[in-house]
Amino acid sequence: MTDTAFRPFETALDKDAALALLNEAVAGADDGELFLERRRSEMISFDDGRVKTASYDASEGFGLRAVRGETAGYAHSTEISESALKRAVATARLAVGDGGGTLAEAPKHTNHRLYTAENPMDGATFPVKVETLREIDAFARDLDSRVVQVSASIAASIQEVEILRPEGALVRDIRPMSRLNVQVIVEENGRRETGSMGGGGRLGLDGLIDKSHWQGVVKEALRIANVNLNAEPAPAGVMDVALGSGWPGILLHEAVGHGLEGDFNRKKTSAFAELMGQRVASKGVTVLDDGTIPDRRGSLTVDDEGTPSGKNILIEDGILVGYMQDRQNARLMGVPTTGNGRRESYAHIPMPRMTNTYMLGGDAKPEDIVAELKDGIYAVGFGGGQVDITNGKFVFSCTEAYRVKNGKTGAPVKGATLIGDGPTAMQQIKAIGNDMALDPGIGNCGKAGQWVPVGVGQPTLLIGGLTVGGAAA
Repeated sequence: MTDTAFRPFETALDKDAALALLNEAVAGADDGELFLERRRSEMISFDDGRVKTASYDASEGFGLRAVRGETAGYAHSTEISESALKRAVATARLAVGDGGGTLAEAPKHTNHRLYTAENPMDGATFPVKVETLREIDAFARDLDSRVVQVSASIAASIQEVEILRPEGALVRDIRPMSRLNVQVIVEENGRRETGSMGGGGRLGLDGLIDKSHWQGVVKEALRIANVNLNAEPAPAGVMDVALGSGWPGILLHEAVGHGLEGDFNRKKTSAFAELMGQRVASKGVTVLDDGTIPDRRGSLTVDDEGTPSGKNILIEDGILVGYMQDRQNARLMGVPTTGNGRRESYAHIPMPRMTNTYMLGGDAKPEDIVAELKDGIYAVGFGGGQVDITNGKFVFSCTEAYRVKNGKTGAPVKGATLIGDGPTAMQQIKAIGNDMALDPGIGNCGKAGQWVPVGVGQPTLLIGGLTVGGAAA
């Protein structure tokens, strides 16, 4: 698939006229921008030996924002035209009222691009993608006769954005994304269990659909399914828990990361509000949000306000030192923006969001951390979870976990949930491994009805006093 580049100011709008309308919208405002977007995506899923779905989607439009104080006026349209923009100006100006604001300084510029891929949808033809999925299905069944179902999918997208600022700067970003997912179900003696694995990032499809890669993904999904096939009911009670490296960082993302977003702290609805400079975690705990890691799922050359992404330290050696900020909340809190202004699409207003959020590694060997467990569980895989931002309370389900007694890893357990609150859990970290790893590229984050891709990561951790929900011991 080849298409001309998204150039709305060459094909649909006169830039000077659009800039004049944007400045009309933000006259007397504190900030604002014109965000234009074209997005194309495709997904092919294979289930039970045949193509289940094959979809292609294309959309484009603009969003116009004018910000005055804590209020933002926002209008969007699927029609990129001067007449649609004029109508949007009238709506956005409702937030400005009589004005009186001082327009914020423009974002800094960057020429650094964080993605090596071009359009991942051009990486392979449709027949090649279908044949790859067919081979994945056959490979899984050949590996283990107990496999009764294989589901696999390939997805790719390209998002092109142009952001026109009131001072006349035009910021452009072209964001690729691709992903491969595999799920297998095994059955033995009437019992069925599931294992899944996947990954991707701001990459081309070539590497993901290469046999040397997808065979490893299938083997890992099958390994997890077989682990769960032999799992025993999880214990219940308050106990120490060891968390594996990589994807278990989703607990850090949900239970701590959201609480460090600027809007929740400005409104004092976060469990971390008004704690800047105070100890919020055990010594040795350093947490970052970093949107500058090349090719990662949560990375952005610039955020959705045109600010270059940053590598931002949030917690340093246990001390809270920073929040994630978009332009509006940073201005209202009197701090610099951090490049975390994100939106799902042109139809959504930006807000402070995470990119790639992770904890740095420590000095402990992972095997030594597990050996410290006298009576607990070792959780290495997570599924869904819930968190209350106001107090950090969380509930997470484990997809792969093991019983540990006297430092010895025993049988896998099924049905384990971890219950606690982020602020307390961070204070009860007893050991930090030297094996920090990022997730394989599978994270999505929801907030206020908007979904954006993110990354997570952490080393192996030992946390004391978590409540484990499961069957009675």
